[in-house]
Amino acid sequence: MELNATRPSRAVPPVSVTLYYEILCPGCRGFISQQLFPTWTMLQDIMTVTLVPYGNAKACIIHLTGHSAFQIIYCMESAANVLNAAQPCLQLYAPSVSWARVSSCVTGDLGNQLMHANAVMTRALSPAHTHVPWVTFYGGVKPPACNGAPVRLNRSSC
Repeated sequence: MELNATRPSRAVPPVSVTLYYEILCPGCRGFISQQLFPTWTMLQDIMTVTLVPYGNAKACIIHLTGHSAFQIIYCMESAANVLNAAQPCLQLYAPSVSWARVSSCVTGDLGNQLMHANAVMTRALSPAHTHVPWVTFYGGVKPPACNGAPVRLNRSSC
């Protein structure tokens, strides 16, 4: 099926979604793999996602991989074992980033700095978070799908 919708105006800033989460939390894993990533996949033209993990390896992967980070995190979070999936997911989505660089980040000062920055961002939440996953939204204009507008599907694409 194809979605028959108009593209949003590029003059409108995208909706900014920030997710504060713990890397091994089952609820966070489910939210990322079953809700946030599929939504981002459909709405990435009008949506930006910032991930603020509590977990050193995740912070390093996000820092080192840039635009591929969300796909890597999704790959890891949807795997049976998050930590065992890290290296294969990194190689799949960011083959130019070596596992040695991630490991060096995790065990070095950079990893500690990244985790500290994430802790500062989390502590600055207002209102303060009471659980994870914790999601914040800023900016943008609601697309028709969020306003209850009917969406017409083109079913002739088989």
